[in-house]
Amino acid sequence: MKSLSLRNYWGLIFAIFILLFATVLSILVSEISTNRLEEERGNSLSSIAFQMKDRLDQYMWGRYSEIKTFGEIEELELAATKEQKRAKLDMLQEQIPAFSWIGMTDASGVVTASTDELLEGMNLSDRPIYTQARKTDFVGDVHEALLLAELLPNPSGRELEFVDISVPIVHSDGSFAGVVAAHLSWEWAEEVMQYVLRPLNRQENELEVFVLSPGTQRVILGPEEFLGKPLPIESASLSSGKTGWVLEEWPDGESYLTGFAGGRTNWEYPELRWTVLVRQPEEAAFAAARDLSHVIMWSGLASAILFALAGWFVAGRISRPLKEISRKAKAFRKGEQLELPKNTGVREIEDLSYSLESLVKTLGTAESDLVRMQDLAQRDPLTGLPNRIALEEAADRMMKRARTDKEPLAFFYLDLDGFKKANDTLGHLAGDHVLQKVAERLMAELPEGAFIARIGGDEFVLLFPCDGLGELPTKQFAQRLIDRLSKPITVEAGQVQLGCSIGIAIYPDNAENLFTLLSYADAALYVSKENGRSQTTFYRDIVSE
Repeated sequence: MKSLSLRNYWGLIFAIFILLFATVLSILVSEISTNRLEEERGNSLSSIAFQMKDRLDQYMWGRYSEIKTFGEIEELELAATKEQKRAKLDMLQEQIPAFSWIGMTDASGVVTASTDELLEGMNLSDRPIYTQARKTDFVGDVHEALLLAELLPNPSGRELEFVDISVPIVHSDGSFAGVVAAHLSWEWAEEVMQYVLRPLNRQENELEVFVLSPGTQRVILGPEEFLGKPLPIESASLSSGKTGWVLEEWPDGESYLTGFAGGRTNWEYPELRWTVLVRQPEEAAFAAARDLSHVIMWSGLASAILFALAGWFVAGRISRPLKEISRKAKAFRKGEQLELPKNTGVREIEDLSYSLESLVKTLGTAESDLVRMQDLAQRDPLTGLPNRIALEEAADRMMKRARTDKEPLAFFYLDLDGFKKANDTLGHLAGDHVLQKVAERLMAELPEGAFIARIGGDEFVLLFPCDGLGELPTKQFAQRLIDRLSKPITVEAGQVQLGCSIGIAIYPDNAENLFTLLSYADAALYVSKENGRSQTTFYRDIVSE
């Protein structure tokens, strides 16, 4: 058998080594990146589930508070005429169309007045909406329409579903006088779900939300094929009173990353302990890790070819000069400058010297490229601002420093008012230019030590140390941002007039967890938009209401 030349032998050895190294590196990096991405995506889905549950509870708290307040009004005592009671009930329903029916009973459970005169004279004494309210305020689970199924209009043709709310009416002497009861249409929950998912589905792939009834884990909101059925999956049982995520197989045999949120949120009412699940197919959730693994494999193959050629060129008659190269290489490993022999009289050794020096330079360049790629991975390509990944790292760093320095951090959650309309009217290219100008204006207003990130669509998060700043200066700074962003923006397609709503949460006063602080700031932002937009709301204020 003919022996390989030294050049061919070392070239083959180099190629095999680099291929093995690239394969191991690809597997290792893929495993690490998948685990990290799994945790990141799981926490993100868990945060979305919590936001959805918080919105549901916030809406239910609002409707319960309205019925509670209505039941405490002095004019609702039984001395009022039926017409007077009915007029007040009709007025409340007109203000809040989500109430499909509102009625009042006397102490025996007979309906004395109701919207559109429905069920008047009927005895409800054996129904939970009356029996539970005799003891305390009552909020029931989602159920199908019974008495009102044939009486209420139903243009959609779908089966009507309601949430019951009832509170006792008490005379001034403390005696029981009856109840105020309402059927809240369940259709509003679909609107809440779309409100939460609409901005997310621009960035996330194939997100689906499930709302489960307490106890039975029956799906009361979600994809059509699951409605009314229990979910026999691990996350449904894990989520009772918890928030988290799990990678699991669903009944269709597919694997999904599932975030869940259960238990109590921040809204005080006879709470329905619904469970909210947000799932994403495993393939979609981990697509980035898979792509990274492919890049590493192809890079390894290219490197194997390159190093095989280098090995063929540098290998030759390796004899006495090789020891000198080895000695110089060992000194370089200890930190000394690499000075390989240039004129050894052996061309192959000289080639080896030059190749090794080139290799050192290549490794330095590769390290610089890696740093640059890492920076690109943490930056929004449109505006140049940091993205959500960079936000999490910066927030962790700033919260650690805040704990050490014992100073608070302000979390501003900003959302542009009117951007969707401008984007739809002028086009997405003009919308991109508007976002770039908005980013420039925000950067111009940043205080010292502040950090800002674009987390998606027209939403931004601003963090800055607010030690020594009271509520008024912080709010004045927020108003300065609103005023700056409310000035007209000129792009090629025309002039755009936007606004900005802001929600503020304070670390550590409101919470010590990043995702909780963001959800609190988002809840405050929601209140700012509900109150007329272009406003600032502190989370502390909506909790104390």
